[in-house]
Amino acid sequence: MRLSVSIVLIASTAWLSTCIPPPAVTTERRCVFLASPENTEWTQREGNISGLSQHCARTNCCMGYFRLESGEPTPVLLGCSIIRTDCPNLSCRASIHYPNTIGCVCGSDFCNANITWNQQAKQTEYKHPQYTSSTTDLLSANVVIIPFAGALILLFSLIMALKWKNLHQHCRSATPPNTHDISEVANTDLGKHLEMQKVVACGHFASVWRGTFRGSLVALKVFPTALQKEFTKERDVHKLPLMMHSGIVRFLGDGKMGKEFVLVLELATHGSLNAFLRRTVCDWACTLKLAQTLSQGLAYLHTDLKMNGVYKPAVAHCDLSSSNVLVRADGSCALCDFGCSTVLHRQALQGYSGIVEGRIQMGTLQYMSPEILEGYVNLSSGRCLLQGDVYSFGLLLWELLMRCSDLCKGSPVPEHMLPYEAELGRSPSLEDLLTFVLEKRLRPTVPHLWARISQGLLLRELLEDCWDHDADARLTAECAANRLASLNL
Repeated sequence: MRLSVSIVLIASTAWLSTCIPPPAVTTERRCVFLASPENTEWTQREGNISGLSQHCARTNCCMGYFRLESGEPTPVLLGCSIIRTDCPNLSCRASIHYPNTIGCVCGSDFCNANITWNQQAKQTEYKHPQYTSSTTDLLSANVVIIPFAGALILLFSLIMALKWKNLHQHCRSATPPNTHDISEVANTDLGKHLEMQKVVACGHFASVWRGTFRGSLVALKVFPTALQKEFTKERDVHKLPLMMHSGIVRFLGDGKMGKEFVLVLELATHGSLNAFLRRTVCDWACTLKLAQTLSQGLAYLHTDLKMNGVYKPAVAHCDLSSSNVLVRADGSCALCDFGCSTVLHRQALQGYSGIVEGRIQMGTLQYMSPEILEGYVNLSSGRCLLQGDVYSFGLLLWELLMRCSDLCKGSPVPEHMLPYEAELGRSPSLEDLLTFVLEKRLRPTVPHLWARISQGLLLRELLEDCWDHDADARLTAECAANRLASLNL
């Protein structure tokens, strides 16, 4: 298990809805910064980092997460707020209470340097030295800002990162965590049975923790009180009838913990596909299993199914990216994060409110299809959203195929890159994507080496049929899954 915080960033474009983060703020908030080295790549997207200071680019709020050790708070993650929420408090007062962890969101420069924690009418304050805008002052305070326990956390993070790098040069199998004996939890105070261990991801709407529930390892997706609507929408997608499939992350229950709303989910020990591909080179067998299970999950999600009098509508994911796919210990994939999904009903479901019509939520910018980038989407047709998913799947398939050692015979395996990163950088703008994808009709480069491999031409054809410029000419998810299933080891 990794002992670090990994930040999952959802890119955006201005005309789309609430899955899209707000535009950059006009004045840069300055926050104390602390994150493990491997997470700096993600957290720095919230703003420039200079020593122990971060200048926020997207928010006016600072955040702080502190682990309680012997009743004293030790900083785990500090910086510009990742979750988009209001921050009416100027000082860091603990408003996020989990077992053994507290946190705050605050709205003044370097406010996350100090946290005030109220327990049994007694305030305990974790104090950093006073911060100024001077980088010199910030650096000189370094020995004080990271106490011994915090230094140990960072040291363990480095050790475990090296361990993962050595262990995962090729795909390996392991026993998945024990989740079969977890009964569903609904409208329950989760704190009675729950132990939260560490943050494993942070998104715009929620943080994801590894923890245990009734003795079994689980993932806990925690939504702030103000984001109950986002929690309810994702929960309702998970609770659709017949929503159980090996290619979809297993939903175990939901409830409240203090004032926060929580989804209890299966824990995928390898984390997101994005993180997995960054540290792992796969052989053909591993790559094929990732691709096949991913395609099967998407095909099932898109399926309009009626079985034994129970109806499952088709669901468009609408934010398919390598950050929203999980990798289990056995090397299979599972779709997750349905906060932007749209349920495509053919008949009313009693007791289910459905998704609000007329405002389709979309997600990560560089995975968006040409028609969605352009804004030309027929909201009355669910097919256009399903085919948008297939385009995203094509890019995702390219992303994982590029890390296959057997497709790079005689050449080094490229470092993991996101779609269009080589051509446009890691965070391309909407304007750059419109020019490259829509006007020039270009796609990620398929290596010429693939032509030497027996299955290379089939893979190239599959990619092109998934990311075709004409949405109506693209494969369905089911057809893409069938093609992948026909490939052999």
